[in-house]
Amino acid sequence: MLELDACGLQCPGPILKLKKEFEKINDGEFVKIKASDPGFKRDVEAWSSLTNNQLLSINEEGGIITAIIQKGNQKNIETVKDIIQKRSNENFSLTKDMNNGTIIVFSNDMDKVLASFVLALGAISAGKKVTMFFTFWGLTVIKKTKKVRTKKDLMGKMFGLMLPNNANHLKLSKMNMFGLGPIFMKLRMKQKKISMIDEMLKEALESGVRFVACQMSMDVMGINKEELIDGVEIGGVATYMEAASRSNMNLFI
Repeated sequence: MLELDACGLQCPGPILKLKKEFEKINDGEFVKIKASDPGFKRDVEAWSSLTNNQLLSINEEGGIITAIIQKGNQKNIETVKDIIQKRSNENFSLTKDMNNGTIIVFSNDMDKVLASFVLALGAISAGKKVTMFFTFWGLTVIKKTKKVRTKKDLMGKMFGLMLPNNANHLKLSKMNMFGLGPIFMKLRMKQKKISMIDEMLKEALESGVRFVACQMSMDVMGINKEELIDGVEIGGVATYMEAASRSNMNLFI
């Protein structure tokens, strides 16, 4: 069995290292890989599914994620989809269903975030399964309303001071007018009986929209898992690619 140490690497480092080594081995051989990136747990499941390899086991201990993968295809081994479905009670299925949709929420502009939730809820109401992948500035949208004290380095503290606290403190991309724009927008939304972003966010979670936070972006922006609302998964590029490959709608906002 080939053993890899990807500890210390951030997304997509561990997955890239795994891919390079898999190219060197034959079908039926095994790779055991260790990684410290929290998003790797979800990523290695998604990568195995996408590449038709078999994820035999995965566990986490002391912040280190260890996975064993067998190289092979779906013709002669049980697929990772079947393995995950057997040992998971999660509602989100890995079944290949091209009626899914993915939305990358990169921006934290109030109007753009509003549009992303309107589209997500519209897709859910039309029978689609939706994954919203929050990355970089978009991570502030899924932060808890109540501020959580966490240990941060200097850069993390600086980002915290410059970024909006949560979805209730977002600015407009146009006509912000030194903070007056969002106030007028909220008044207009209330007049037109349009749900506020925090209400849409809650409704999206309750309706089954899958929320995924990019681990690499969290590290860069100095955002810790404890600061995010309940129900958010931590993942990386492979998690997004797995969801996007099963979608017939993919948006970047």
